[in-house]
Amino acid sequence: MAKALKINHVTLIVDNLEKAGAFYTQELGLEPLPAFQFDYPVMFFRFNDEQQLHISEWDDQTSFRGHICVQVDDFSSIFFRMKALNAIDINPWGKVRKLPDGAMQMFVRDPAGNLVEISSIPGSEVDEQIFKDELYEEGLYVSNRNDYRGLKSDNATLYHKK
Repeated sequence: MAKALKINHVTLIVDNLEKAGAFYTQELGLEPLPAFQFDYPVMFFRFNDEQQLHISEWDDQTSFRGHICVQVDDFSSIFFRMKALNAIDINPWGKVRKLPDGAMQMFVRDPAGNLVEISSIPGSEVDEQIFKDELYEEGLYVSNRNDYRGLKSDNATLYHKK
């Protein structure tokens, strides 16, 4: 049986290609890449040597909870920048948190309204002011749905190494 190997790219739909492109280059530091000669507005960005983000301009609706997760090298600086931009969205998944594996987590909206989870490497240095901020909350997000289906563990993590 064939097996999926990795995520090559994720495509987000935006309503203004230039505005969204500026967000991903200027705020998240992604490198623009040449895209194929499509007949619609599109931009490609490099996450690393194996993964890309694609944004494409269409008249679509954004998801409330669906998101991509981006690991960053400096959670603190991005937290303070996203707070200044009023881009942090606590409605779908709650406030900024430290996950049980030690990774920091927050959710922001890009200019088109796409939800982007920002995550740190577990154990990374975090500015202590974040833990005192009104946007921070201890513990995991609680939905109050009380539906416990799915594979779960006290040792779960966003980061897997072989």
